[in-house]
Amino acid sequence: MPVTAHVERHFLGSETVRDVVIGMADGLTVPFALAAGLSAAVTSTQIIVTAGLAEIAAGAIAMGLGGYLAARTDQEHYDSEERRETWEVDNLRAAEVGEIHEIFAGYGLEGPALESVVTAVSADKKRWVDFMMRFELGLEKPDPKRAPISAATIAVSYLVGGLIPLLPYMLSGQLRTALLYSVVCTGIALAVFGAVKGRLTGINPFKSGFQTLLVGGLAAGAAFYLAHLFG
Repeated sequence: MPVTAHVERHFLGSETVRDVVIGMADGLTVPFALAAGLSAAVTSTQIIVTAGLAEIAAGAIAMGLGGYLAARTDQEHYDSEERRETWEVDNLRAAEVGEIHEIFAGYGLEGPALESVVTAVSADKKRWVDFMMRFELGLEKPDPKRAPISAATIAVSYLVGGLIPLLPYMLSGQLRTALLYSVVCTGIALAVFGAVKGRLTGINPFKSGFQTLLVGGLAAGAAFYLAHLFG
C-alpha cells in the first residue's frame, strides 16, 4: 500500500501578523472612538475629519516608532545574552557542558547516547552558543532587518485602519449620517479583521471576530458617552 506523503501546514508569519494586529486594531479603534466622541460634542464633520487625520498621522508615527524600538530592544537583548553565553563557554566550560547534560537528560537521553550528543554539541563553539541561546535561554536570533519592517508594517496598518472610521465623515456633511455609516463600516471592518486574524492564528474566526468587534465597540461607546456627558 503506497504511503501518503504527510504535508505539514504551519503558519510561520507570526511576527508580521502581530505587527498588523497591533497597528490595525489600534487604527480601527482609536480614531473610531475619537470620531464617535467628537460627534457628541461638535456639530461640524470638518472638525472631526481634521482632528481624525491629525490623530491618525500622530498615531501611525508613534506606533511605528514603538514597533521599531521594540524590535531593536529584542535585537540588543539577544546580542547581550549571546556575548554573555560566549564568555561562559570560553571561561566556564565544565559548567556549560553540565548544562548541556541537564537539557538533554530532561528529554530522556542517558548513557552513551547522552555523552555522544553532548560531545557533538560542544565540539563547535558557534553551534554550542546557538544551542544554549535557544534551549537554555529560550531565545531565537532576531532578523536584523526586523526593526524597520516592523515599524513600517505597524504604521501602515494603523493608517489603513484609521481611515476606515473617518471616511464617512469625509464623504458626508451630515453629522448623524456620517456617524451611522462610520459605526457600520467600522463594525464590519473590526469583525472581518478579527475573523481573518483568528483564521491565520488558528483561533475560531467567529470568536476572534466577535472579541475584536466587542473591544472596538466598547472603546467607541465609552468615548461617545463621556463626550456627551461633559460636552
